[in-house]
Amino acid sequence: MQITRLFEFDSGHRIPNHNSKCRNMHGHRYKLELTLAGKILETPDQSFEGMVLDFADVKRLALQFLDMLDHAFLVWDGDQQLLDFLATTDSKFVVIPYIPTVENLVKFIDEHLQPVFAQTYNDSLTIKSIKLWETPNCFAQITHE
Repeated sequence: MQITRLFEFDSGHRIPNHNSKCRNMHGHRYKLELTLAGKILETPDQSFEGMVLDFADVKRLALQFLDMLDHAFLVWDGDQQLLDFLATTDSKFVVIPYIPTVENLVKFIDEHLQPVFAQTYNDSLTIKSIKLWETPNCFAQITHE
């Protein structure tokens, strides 16, 4: 069985080597679709009976990481010019090991959320896919079999 929870967060980034306006600092209202796979729990007389996982628990676990990205500037650890600038400000920023394209951001999010759900539920609950919308028309998705 699969369940999906939606999240939204605002972040800024730039694609430093890009040959268009995306090389400039700009922001997005990201929409994230997190799909989990697991068995329907059948423990009688429990609050979670009939669920894969309570959506409130999905939210609580995911936001432990996603809140770090919200209203932050996402900067590649190889973008030294931007890192030097951000160090002179009191701005919130998150250094990531990849150029912050939507493809790399979904990979980065997946790398951080996979162990949270797997460890919390002893590998009985897994992330099936994460879809990250950068704009209303463009997204990247990572899927696990």
